[in-house]
Amino acid sequence: MKNIFLFSIYLLISISTINSQETTTSNLAWLTDFDAAKKAATVSKKPILMYFTGSDWCTPCKMLKEDFFHTTRFEKTAKKLILLEVDIPRREDIISPEQKEKNKTLVKAYNKNGGFPLLVALNAKGKVLGEISAYSMLRDPSKHFSFVESILENH
Repeated sequence: MKNIFLFSIYLLISISTINSQETTTSNLAWLTDFDAAKKAATVSKKPILMYFTGSDWCTPCKMLKEDFFHTTRFEKTAKKLILLEVDIPRREDIISPEQKEKNKTLVKAYNKNGGFPLLVALNAKGKVLGEISAYSMLRDPSKHFSFVESILENH
């Protein structure tokens, strides 16, 4: 009985947290080519936000996408960023073999610990401005919002 009660409380907290983030069906313009992202950053004078994900296998990545990237708050912030997605899926039909090789090269250069999800902020030359890794099962994206906001303030 105690377990049912605790589970009910956990479920209510989870639902209220999810609903409080103003979720939206995101129409963000994610680039997948690093060189194109650097060119866009040079022209626009915006920092690059590189997102390392395992779109088909990484549960924290899926939660971060829902709780952080698919919010109205992030959509507004994203206008000040060049977004670059680096996906390392397990399924072969999600990205091309050529794109997978390019993404593995970026993992070697910018995600040496191999952690997913990982956000790396870069300038137009590819210099790392900061990074934040992982995402908690508590589903609180506040650290990710703080990270992005600090990058924009200091860029």
